[in-house]
Amino acid sequence: MNNARRSMCAAILTLEAITLGLTTPVMITIADVEPGTALPIGLGLALLCILTAGLLRAEWAYGLGHLIQVAAIALGVVVPFMFVLGPIFALLWGTAYWLGRKIERERAASYAEHARNQESAEDEPPRI
Repeated sequence: MNNARRSMCAAILTLEAITLGLTTPVMITIADVEPGTALPIGLGLALLCILTAGLLRAEWAYGLGHLIQVAAIALGVVVPFMFVLGPIFALLWGTAYWLGRKIERERAASYAEHARNQESAEDEPPRI
């Protein structure tokens, strides 16, 4: 039933994976981080985004998504521009999470109302 939230959050994580993956060459060439350190951080976070996007059927995966947002912002210590991009992605993630939950609540209320209308229509005698 949480398809709206899952779809929107997975889309954000997928876009974030691209961004985090691209921080790897930036860390190596501009921030002078050793490749042995930059690869696991940048590509590891990108892979974690992709894996988490696939795991969003489980409620606990959203908590992991929240932690990824914190890690993306913290990456700004090494790649300062992540202090800009990290909060943007965190805002997008939070919006997708909140809006998805709102859509799910409204959809559930609509389904319940429809079911009540169907039940009351079945209880009425046929009109001649």
